[in-house]
Amino acid sequence: MDALLCLPPSLVERWRSAFSRVMPALRLHVWPSVPDVVDVALVWKPPAVLFDSVRIRLAIVNLGAGADGLVSVPTLPRDLPIVRLEDAGMAEQMAEYVTLAVLGAYRQQREYALQQAEARWTQHPRIPKPDFAVGLAGLGILGRSVAAALAGFGFPLLGWSRTPKELPGVTTFAGRDGLGAMLGSVEVLVLLLPSTPRTRNLFDRATLSQLPRGAHLVNVARGDLVVDEDLVALLDSGHLASATLDVFRAEPLPPSHPFWHHPRVTLTPHVSAITLPEVSAAQIADKLAALARGQAVTGCVDLGRGY
Repeated sequence: MDALLCLPPSLVERWRSAFSRVMPALRLHVWPSVPDVVDVALVWKPPAVLFDSVRIRLAIVNLGAGADGLVSVPTLPRDLPIVRLEDAGMAEQMAEYVTLAVLGAYRQQREYALQQAEARWTQHPRIPKPDFAVGLAGLGILGRSVAAALAGFGFPLLGWSRTPKELPGVTTFAGRDGLGAMLGSVEVLVLLLPSTPRTRNLFDRATLSQLPRGAHLVNVARGDLVVDEDLVALLDSGHLASATLDVFRAEPLPPSHPFWHHPRVTLTPHVSAITLPEVSAAQIADKLAALARGQAVTGCVDLGRGY
């Protein structure tokens, strides 16, 4: 099987090594030094010229869970399976990150850090857990993993998705009206949605203002779900107590962006769930083998929905 690999140069050798272990017979060609025809394209945010230059026989594999950087490419073939990664070690990482953020908000770690800087000894009353609901916007594989991780702490869990879903231990909502119904009841809102035309800029001032005063936002999904200036305004006004952000509209985040030095923002450089090539390559190998046999696989992108 011939495959082309299109990645940032710094990632090529690790991915090449991972594929050589699980698919030793795979003939891997690194873009742009590739044949005119290959069986599969293994890509992350590829240039549009790639699909004009190479004919792909079997499938296109997106080397990440979020497919927005691929489905937005105008030359993307519409007659091939587009396969994205499912979990591949990311769900556990995401659950760890979100749990840390939720517990930090619940145990008021930001307030105590500020007191330490002022050498001020003040004990705050414990927040009753029934009063500290956590809302999950997005109930896919990662959302379900986060829900499972939080379940043992006793917080009320609410979840929202585009279409109705059921999840044990989670009160679920669906559709635009359902989002508003959920937001008014949660102290922490966790964004786990894909970036699509329907979700971009969804969390603007009007939407985020539906959260109770003093609520917290955690975004581990995509930066363009949130309108940056609206979030800053709500943090400045005190309507939102904090924002924990791992994803941004522009990455790396420009040094001049107000998020860097905002006292109510904790940010990290897109590390909440890093793609693990060794685990991912094994998953991809199984999917390609099934496709070569003419079998259906999970994780195929619906181009109409954008994920």
